Order: sequence, then C-alpha cells, then structure tokens
Amino acid sequence: MTQASFALTPESSLSGTVLVGRPREGRMGWFADGLAAALTANGHVLLPEGTGAPRLALNFTDAARPRPFRRKAQGTFVVTVVEVAEQPADVLMAAYPILIRSLSNLLIYIVHQPNVWRTYFVTLEQGYYTADPDPSQETAYFEAVYRRLAPLATSQLVINNVFTPDLPENLWNGNDKTEALRRAGQLLDELNLLPAAFPIQELLPQREMSHLKKLFGIGGLSYGNLSVRHDKGSYWMSASGVDKGNMQVVGRDMLLITDYDPARRAMHVSVPPRVEPRRASVDAIEHWMIYTEHPGVGAIVHVHAWMEGIASTTVNYPCGTAELASEVAELVRRHPDPSRAVIGLKNHGLTITGRDLDDIFERIAGRLMPQVPMT
Repeated sequence: MTQASFALTPESSLSGTVLVGRPREGRMGWFADGLAAALTANGHVLLPEGTGAPRLALNFTDAARPRPFRRKAQGTFVVTVVEVAEQPADVLMAAYPILIRSLSNLLIYIVHQPNVWRTYFVTLEQGYYTADPDPSQETAYFEAVYRRLAPLATSQLVINNVFTPDLPENLWNGNDKTEALRRAGQLLDELNLLPAAFPIQELLPQREMSHLKKLFGIGGLSYGNLSVRHDKGSYWMSASGVDKGNMQVVGRDMLLITDYDPARRAMHVSVPPRVEPRRASVDAIEHWMIYTEHPGVGAIVHVHAWMEGIASTTVNYPCGTAELASEVAELVRRHPDPSRAVIGLKNHGLTITGRDLDDIFERIAGRLMPQVPMT
C-alpha cells in the first residue's frame, strides 16, 4: 500500500487545514475517498500541503513500518490508519504498538481479507471498538467513522504546566494528605486497577521521544490518577507517568496544583526547590473544575474501570481536553450529591468524587467492573 497522510479540520475552528496526501488506489483509496467525502459533508475543508498546522491529521501508513506524523503544534490530534491482511488473535496486542509508534491519539486498524472488512478504533486508554454499519452501506459507514473522529477535531488540550519552586518547606516531605494519596495509590495497585505504565521509550526512537517531550512534556504513559484536596484553592495529585502504586517524592510523584491559567491553558504547580518535577496529570484540569465548584469534594479517583447504572459522558473526548473536563464537571454538577458522584467517561473509565479517599474506596468496594464497555 502507498504510504500517505492527509490532515483536516473544521474551517470554523482553526487557521488552516492541510491535505498532505492520501492513497489513490485499491480498497484504501476507496476508504480515503469515502472518509474525505464524509468530512466535507460535515463542514471540514481540506487544503493543500504547507498551509499550516492542522487540528486533526489522518496518517495512512504501513502497519509493519508505521511512519509517525510529527506534530508542529500541541493542538494537532493525529489518527493513524493501517490495513492488515489477517485477523489477529488479540487486536489490542497487535494494534497498540502501532498506535504508539505512529505518535497517534487514535488508530484505525482495518482488517481486509477476501469478503471481509473490519474497522477497529484503538484508543490510548488501551481499549478498542468497531464501526457498526456494513461498509456496503457506504453513507452510514463513513458517517460512523467520521463520528469517531469528530471529538478530536473540536477539542482543546489543557496540558501545559507552570512550575514555581515556592512550596513551603514544611511540605517538602509531604503531610497527612500526601500520605493518604500514597496509600490510596497502593490500594489501587492491590485492587489491580492500575495497568502497568506503557514503555513507550522501548518502542520509539530517541528522536521521537525527544519530540514528544519537547511538544507535550510526555515522558511515558501511565493510566489512572487520584487527588486529594489540600485547602480551599489547591489539591495534591499524582503526577503524569508515575507509578501510582509507588509514589514517594513530593514535587516528582505527587504535585500540589495551585491554580489554572485559562489564557495559557496551563496548570500552576508549586514544587520544592532542587526537585525536577514531573508533569501534572493530563486530567488536572478536570479535577480543578470539580474542586473549584464543589467545596464538599475532598478527593477524586480516576480509574479505567466501570460501574453499572451511572451517568456517563456521551462523547469520547480525548484526555487532557477542556471539553472532556467540562462534560465531566457538568455531570458532577447534576448529581444529587456532587461530593459523592460516580461519572462514566465514554470508552474510557470512571471519575469518582468523595469527601475523602477512604469514602471513595468504601463506596466502590466490590462494585467495579475491570473492563470498560466500548461502544
């Protein structure tokens, strides 16, 4: 298959949309043409290469040698598309490394065999789901594919950090709140609710790792997070990429989030001097919105698990976006008791509020389903 990529975005949401290239022949050419038509029908505009950084880039590449699409701006989301000729025994095991190697937010993994066409969407949260309509129903099929991509095209990341080495000396070694956070992380690990951090450094060349770190501050992938209120205006939270079951160092593993700067889309973090901090969790903005609005919330836990009978977001927005944070915050707001809410994140997991961490663990004991339903 010819390697190619094209980029796209809604005309109303950014300065330019770039058409880098796309397959021109065979079944993948048909897929690219049909998806381009669906995008155009939904108000997206495709422009020639070189017109600017896109909001959403679709990267068609080879599954055996996936080529990354190297973003030039944080606001670009990448969806990689690959085609394979055999149905793998384990879709996630076969496809997830491709997602990582191609530096993507989402992978469209197409199994193309004689008389077979299966479309899988593989997520960074280590899940996958399919497009339901039969490809022979072209309009419905491509609309379904488009709907999987639409949240990426409308999202704004909030992942920047402002680190200030002004943490009071009496907090350099933590306090009762950080000790509670550390114990709660250990409990999540004991409950098998913390999938192992994914070793992206083992899959990516140093050049690509350096690019990710420079653009996003990403040094690794880990799953789930937890936080506990410190005072009225700040909270302690597990850092990005840290092993939540082994948090030890204040300013590296556990961070004090003190403010949010909407103009810079950045979280303010107070750290001790002479400690190299990790980045704040991508979900810090979500926790900030909840703590700010609801003084009764004393702790928040996010896990990749599920519970029956809960309110859930309806759109699969990416982690670290203002849109996901706003939708979760709205569902917490509607809950009869926002200080004790359990909110589902579509195709992702749970955000659980509590009066403290012990309250959360008492309420979820025996009720969690380890497999998030993918729809």
